[in-house]
Amino acid sequence: MNRKTLVLPLLAVLLAPTLAACGGGDGAGKGNGAIVIGTTDRFEETTDAPAPFDPAVAYDIGAWNVLHSTFQTLLRLPRSGTSPVADAASKCSWGDRRNEQFRCTLRSGLKFSNGHALTAEDVKFSIDRARAINFENGPVSLLSNIDSVETPNDLEVVFHLKSPDATFPQKIATPAAAIVDSESYAKNKLDNGFKVVGSGPYTLQTEEKDGRVVKAVFNKNSGYQGAVKLQNDKVEMRFYDDAKSMEKALKGGEIDIMNRTLAPAQLSRMRASTEKGVRLLEAPGREISFLAFNTNDPTVKNKAVRQAMAQLVDRQALARDDYQRTSEPLYSLVPSGITGHQNSFANRYGEPSVDKARSILRAANITSPVPLTLTYTDDHYGEATGKAFKSLQKQLNDSGLFSTKLQGVKWAEFRPEAAKGKYAVYGMGWFPDFPDPDNFVAPFFGKDNFLRSPYQNSKISGELIPNSREASQRETAAKFFQQAQDVVADDVPVLPLWQGKQYVATRDNVTGAEWALNSASEMQPWELGRGV
Repeated sequence: MNRKTLVLPLLAVLLAPTLAACGGGDGAGKGNGAIVIGTTDRFEETTDAPAPFDPAVAYDIGAWNVLHSTFQTLLRLPRSGTSPVADAASKCSWGDRRNEQFRCTLRSGLKFSNGHALTAEDVKFSIDRARAINFENGPVSLLSNIDSVETPNDLEVVFHLKSPDATFPQKIATPAAAIVDSESYAKNKLDNGFKVVGSGPYTLQTEEKDGRVVKAVFNKNSGYQGAVKLQNDKVEMRFYDDAKSMEKALKGGEIDIMNRTLAPAQLSRMRASTEKGVRLLEAPGREISFLAFNTNDPTVKNKAVRQAMAQLVDRQALARDDYQRTSEPLYSLVPSGITGHQNSFANRYGEPSVDKARSILRAANITSPVPLTLTYTDDHYGEATGKAFKSLQKQLNDSGLFSTKLQGVKWAEFRPEAAKGKYAVYGMGWFPDFPDPDNFVAPFFGKDNFLRSPYQNSKISGELIPNSREASQRETAAKFFQQAQDVVADDVPVLPLWQGKQYVATRDNVTGAEWALNSASEMQPWELGRGV
């Protein structure tokens, strides 16, 4: 679900073609068959996440791409822009002036894919269920401000909030608030496997092997009523172990489009190609990457250690050498392109400096070199992750102030172990749940934060975030997030590293690719069709 103040432009304008690459074969690109999407995402059953497509569990961009296509929410993000539009609801509005009561009216005659009627009680059931399960690594924090859900009749839903929150409409537009069938899902526990019973634009069929999805087929849901207009009847998702084999499949006509995850060297080469057959589209992105700290771990408990690391890291080199300019240096949790962004880490630390870092450690009476283990996931954020972490290791060790080791861990183990505090310093990525500065600050601070970090800051969680949520006009909330960014730069509970750009590569006969990603970087497969 990790990123100068700019207004977010329309994605269709930003996704400008930058390349025509080599093509061949007809395969997926022929006729009017399924639109085939290639991905390096992995969906597998684990002990910690036995039902990867359960809305109470799913909390990463890959799984949310599936859920957005198969479940409905009351509201959803439009094809472009940041203001949610009605989906399962026919209308929603605030019921008071303090942003504490939110009312929605459902469309009449909604049905789940199994034929069961969808009513206001299913909406209440879905919200109450996610909160009751309270899955440790799930999206429940997006629903934590709900005090109660009321259903006056079959079509009316009223949310009573614990405190004002102008971002609430965006939160219930995420799969955290996906509507599940109360007759198909247990109230207080998860199922096993990849079952999906929703009312979204598509139904889902999966093929599995050894507890892992090897093929996913999305068929048009003829009973769907909502904001989405489908440009195809069928979408197929195919899974690849690496970006190279995925690109080969695209050029060979086995797939029509690929988005996640393309390697920097691959993108650099594709940008320069003059061969025809495949288009590469590039846009500014809002994915951010950062180091997270277990601030209770003895190695990094003293913030001077974290500050010294912030003083040493050369983000420009990482973006230039390891990501080949497919990413941008990031100096704040709130990325460029989001209201309220400012370069707080650049303002606080300036250029990388060994002398300044040494002074920070000496002033805190910390003996160098400081022993440190950097942990990263080697199968989730793309092939460049390992290379970038080797560069980070070298930057720290070359200073003489740190003695750094690296540890690569598979995602299935990495995420739950990180949440349990096993790692002192570890790399994380974040795609926004919704395109608002709140979603780059609030999830990381407070009692139930996404990282399960022990770091607490009462000014951020008790003052700045609550004050920002009273601002219906989000531009006026910018000052609160700018203050929060300065606090983070001083305490360094996280260390921002880089901000990714967005890329989509498609075959020439695929239409709608400029709409393939929305303002939260989520795939919109219903926009894809055939043509010139």
